[in-house]
Amino acid sequence: MSFRIGESTISNIIGEGCSAIWNVLMPLYLKPPCSHAEWRKIAEDFYRLWNFPMCVGALDGKHVMIQAPPRSGSEYFNYKGFHSIVLLAACDAQYCFTLIDVGDAGRHSDGGVFANSEFGKKLMENSLNIPPPANIDTGEVFPYCIVADAAFPLKPSIMRPYPGKSLSREDKIFNYRLSRARRVIENTFGIMSSKWRIFRRPLIAHPDKAALIAKAMCCLHNYLQIKNKNMNPHDQFYCPPGFTDHEDRHGNLARGTWRSSVQSSSGIQQLGRVSTNNYGKEASGIREKFKEYFLTQHGQLPWQEAASYA
Repeated sequence: MSFRIGESTISNIIGEGCSAIWNVLMPLYLKPPCSHAEWRKIAEDFYRLWNFPMCVGALDGKHVMIQAPPRSGSEYFNYKGFHSIVLLAACDAQYCFTLIDVGDAGRHSDGGVFANSEFGKKLMENSLNIPPPANIDTGEVFPYCIVADAAFPLKPSIMRPYPGKSLSREDKIFNYRLSRARRVIENTFGIMSSKWRIFRRPLIAHPDKAALIAKAMCCLHNYLQIKNKNMNPHDQFYCPPGFTDHEDRHGNLARGTWRSSVQSSSGIQQLGRVSTNNYGKEASGIREKFKEYFLTQHGQLPWQEAASYA
């Protein structure tokens, strides 16, 4: 009644509109990095802005809340008590999505959703054309990697924090440095969910159409974010100064204003564990190398000791 249009007509408009947005904007604004130069540019930005070397993305996953599909049983019912599809995404250092995987049923979020996703499979198979390991400023060779939180597995290509509370000083410094880089994807999701009101409630759509809506929103987010960052600060409307988490020159964190508009009942919620916690010696050794680098003269930050205990 709001539009004076029939339900089936609106349903077709939404599906066709989101398909058009995806087909037109994805190759321009959400095309996955495919060359070594593109991946290295992302790594340079992460090092320049967030002081994490060899980082080619920050990774996280969300439950996108949907209305219970007819005759679906518990297929989309997750451990948090609502129906959802899973959105996995990686972003660059400037709050733009680079890789997304959307549509897995919400009940699969605990354990194997990452390994079963196309994104996860390609990352594990090393088929994303990420550059080979390279020297950093100390002369040591490090692999390129993606940073993630404790929900994701520790792999040579994925760095996650040290678990537990009784951590050494060195472990806490590593966790702080990783958290600074990983916070970028948290803010990317925060910008999108605060700006697009459709994510403030469950999507009333079939899971396939809900996945299409989520994909279209990721494209529109990137389009607006890229336009936004090329504007003068006082003209930025999509992500104005102070909208995301930021730090002063002493490392003190100020929370972004997007957080005040995203409620705990938002239509986008954090995932649980998405993979097993098993890892090999190679992955553990790479994490140790990063930890040691953050304690060197070249790799340390003046405020990291105090911030890691805050």
